[in-house]
Amino acid sequence: MKVSSLLALFATLSLFAVAPVRAQTLDADMRAAAGAYERKDMATAARLWKTWAARGNAEARTLLGAMYWSGEGVPRDHREAARLYLEAAHQGYARAQNDIGFMLGFGEGIPPRDDVEAYKWLSLAIANYTPERNQDRLEQARKDLATLAARMTPAQVAEAQRRAKAFKPVP
Repeated sequence: MKVSSLLALFATLSLFAVAPVRAQTLDADMRAAAGAYERKDMATAARLWKTWAARGNAEARTLLGAMYWSGEGVPRDHREAARLYLEAAHQGYARAQNDIGFMLGFGEGIPPRDDVEAYKWLSLAIANYTPERNQDRLEQARKDLATLAARMTPAQVAEAQRRAKAFKPVP
């Protein structure tokens, strides 16, 4: 076998070997961050979630956003929470869609309130939640959506539904 063929084979095999290691690292880091959060070691949780949020992980972005929302382990910053939620929401992550929908619909931290966008995000969260794992969040999202719908015009609801239907997640 030629050296160039061997190098190409080695490079291909290396790619397959790295992917599982990276996935294991993500899983291990996410478990470690969750454990740190439960132990109230907010510095460790924030550090790990910041690392994975910067790499584009939607769950890490959402959990870090929640830390910014509450000011746990990081300075309280609703704009940063909204930025992180919105990035993860665009990736199709249900909890982030729910959180940004709530912020937009109820004026929580990011003015101005935007009922149409809030309705869109809450609708998407409801569609994307797994009922077995997210029953409480699902029920609350449905209540929030009903509250929004009650104060919106039929044209606003129709526009929000059109936006939700047109939504395509981005990686």
